[in-house]
Order: sequence, then structure tokens, then C-alpha cells
Amino acid sequence: MATLDRTDLRILAVLQSDGRITNAELAEKVSLSPSACLRRLQRLESDGVLTGYTAQVDPQAVGLGLQAFVRVQLTKHESVAVERFVELVNGWPEVVSCYALTGDMDYLLHVYVADLQDFSRFLLDRLLNASGVADVNSSFVLRTVKRSSALPLSQLEH
Repeated sequence: MATLDRTDLRILAVLQSDGRITNAELAEKVSLSPSACLRRLQRLESDGVLTGYTAQVDPQAVGLGLQAFVRVQLTKHESVAVERFVELVNGWPEVVSCYALTGDMDYLLHVYVADLQDFSRFLLDRLLNASGVADVNSSFVLRTVKRSSALPLSQLEH
């Protein structure tokens, strides 16, 4: 784990809210010279703290009107079966995130599709067709209350 000081955390917080900010603007916001700010950014990237820069796309605006969370239970938990399932999930573009869980279900998939018909195709043709899937339970999102990929960095400044 990288050692982060208050300035590093401020840099990360600013970047989480505005990933397109210029180095000069970032330096001004965190009270550093542009060269010192750039050195810190490069260190955060090389240390693996900053793992990339992305754009946030509105799913509705690109025709992905249905969002679901799908809980999956596997029939077997041996490494070969798990690796095969993980490999399949990584190849499915509808799945934007997948988490291995504790409890009665093994995985939680976050899925975006155009509509219920697309979801049905995903479920029947891909997920239920995948060997090793014992049970699936789906919940559809009615309304997004909060959507953020920003981490709660202010809690770390103590």
C-alpha cells in the first residue's frame, strides 16, 4: 500500500471529480507548483494508486435503458470451475462489474442492456448457458439514487 499524505489525497479527490483538469489547474487547486504536482502525479501512477482516467457515460443516452444486479451461485467451487466462470464473465460486455461474495450467492454481476428482451437474451443465451451455474437471482434497477466511482478519500486525512 502506498503512503499518501494530505496533498496526495487532495490531488486524488480533485482528479476523481474532474479527470480532465490540466496539471496547471490541479497544481493551483492543491497549492503546489506545476512541476511538483506533475512529479506527484507520476509517482501516484507508477505506484499503482492512479490506475487510469475514464469518461462517465450516461447509460440512457447510449440506449442502455435497463440495469440489473444478478446474483449467481455456482454448482462447484473448485478452481477450474471458478476460473472458467470468471473467464466467461470477463468476455460478456453487458457485465460492467462482477464481485465474488460471501453468503448464499457466489457472485454479484452488474449488468447494462437495452431492454428486457436484451436481458432475456443475456440470461438465457449466456449466463444460464454457462456451465457450472446452479442458480441466478435478478433485481432490476427502478431508479438510480446515487452513482459514483469516487472513493471516500476525505475519511483518510486524519
